[in-house]
Amino acid sequence: MINYLKQLVLNCHTEPVEVLVINIYMKSYFVYILKCSDNSYYTGFTNNIERRLNEHTSGKNKDCYTFNKRPLELMWFETFNNVLDAIATEKRIKGWSRIKKEALIADDWDKVVLYSKNYMQFGKPNKL
Repeated sequence: MINYLKQLVLNCHTEPVEVLVINIYMKSYFVYILKCSDNSYYTGFTNNIERRLNEHTSGKNKDCYTFNKRPLELMWFETFNNVLDAIATEKRIKGWSRIKKEALIADDWDKVVLYSKNYMQFGKPNKL
């Protein structure tokens, strides 16, 4: 499991490794974004990211959004110590546009802010 988490960190995580090591000894929750084979994004929440990713990729639940959209690719995840913060973040991201999710995945906070602006007030942003 540790090697799996190290690979996740190398591929897409922005926290220092020390933070993840501390979280191994604390209760951790994860919000994650998967890219599906149809290029849609799935945002989820779990307390065990390795187990949940295995459930998605194996097709354990035929009623899950990702069941017919495999293969899947983990694009982004964030670790939380507070379950309420994780749930709130998942719900917030689920309401975001595709372009805003892609800015988050790219760790481009200027674009995340840009794509957060009210279209009626600021106009629809162009892809930069």
